[in-house]
Amino acid sequence: MSSNRPYLLRAIYDWITDNQLTPYVLVDAAVEGVRVPPQVIKNGQVVLNLAMRAVANLDLGNDAINFQARFSGVSQAIRIPMQAVLALYAQENGQGMMFPAEDGDTPPPAPAPGPEAPGPGPSGDGADKPRRSPHLRVVK
Repeated sequence: MSSNRPYLLRAIYDWITDNQLTPYVLVDAAVEGVRVPPQVIKNGQVVLNLAMRAVANLDLGNDAINFQARFSGVSQAIRIPMQAVLALYAQENGQGMMFPAEDGDTPPPAPAPGPEAPGPGPSGDGADKPRRSPHLRVVK
């Protein structure tokens, strides 16, 4: 299945703007494909205002967020791949959503070798492995 991140992001964006609040996005600037001015990056992250009054040509696509914004008076094309989005929240009250790392974002650590590592299931295909539960956090 495709990622649910772009769908959740669009829903949270609409919810924030419908309540006349200012949507801010927290971005991991180290992710490949992020295109933001280097002077706005702090500690490997950047917070950007996505309000319609702050950006032009906003496109909340399935693969990336694209828009035009002015930095120090100069219009620049901004691109944020979906996997680089860490959170979307309202600037006024902090309400919104943090986005967990997806399976394709960061590989999980390999299990330590030894007898405690789970082996394949009875069918030999590993189908009996326990599933990881999703980790969602409420941003207040």
